[in-house]
Amino acid sequence: MIELRTPTQIEQMRPAGRFVASVISALAEKADVGVNLLELDELAHRMIKDAGATSCYIDYHPSFGAMPFGKVLCTSVNDAVLHGLPFDYTLQDGDLLSVDFAASVDGWVADSALSVVVGTPRPEDLRLIDVAQQALDAGIAAARSGNRLGDISAAIGSVARGAGLGVNLQFGGHGVGRTMHGDPHVPNDGQAGRGLKLRPGLVIAIEPWFLHTTDEIRFDPDGWTIRSADGSRGAHVEHTIAITDGDPIVLTARD
Repeated sequence: MIELRTPTQIEQMRPAGRFVASVISALAEKADVGVNLLELDELAHRMIKDAGATSCYIDYHPSFGAMPFGKVLCTSVNDAVLHGLPFDYTLQDGDLLSVDFAASVDGWVADSALSVVVGTPRPEDLRLIDVAQQALDAGIAAARSGNRLGDISAAIGSVARGAGLGVNLQFGGHGVGRTMHGDPHVPNDGQAGRGLKLRPGLVIAIEPWFLHTTDEIRFDPDGWTIRSADGSRGAHVEHTIAITDGDPIVLTARD
């Protein structure tokens, strides 16, 4: 069911957005050569506790998950791009790391993701991250009252295709509110002018993710971590936004 939030409720969601943004920023700063993925998860765990927030991940167990997630953060490295389950891995020079984090504050959820290169970057990785960010910006720009959901999807897909990238439609953006994942699903490609009419009060996560040379994926034995089918690297970015009568509000905007 699609729910629209009142202006008061959107204001009540701002603390969750600010908190999630602060955690994503802290993780990006902490990520470095020699840092273990479990250290990043522990940092997010401490920040959740200190803020009196609630993890959206630790007990999360959708139909595709082999078990409850068990961690508070997704860490996807190199050819992993989504839902990376943190494990005992120390970041190496040149790793492409995507972090995805969602939490609830006072009963309202926000969700955001960021990709960074650790140490010495590969130019193609920086380009992939830049394309993902351009696609996110384009999707947000299309998230205006009176437009259609397909306008957001088409804007994202157009950036990807213009950069010569394929788009996987199995996972994408989603509604956000009292829970992390709700309606509507927001694909990363589609037809402009089609789909749900966007109205003020709709709160969604827009999350482009792309792979260098494929749009096919595979799951790790952990049942969570999603990798490219051909071993190529991936980038993932995401913001939670609220549609208004004017410009969209990026609730997870980082300073």
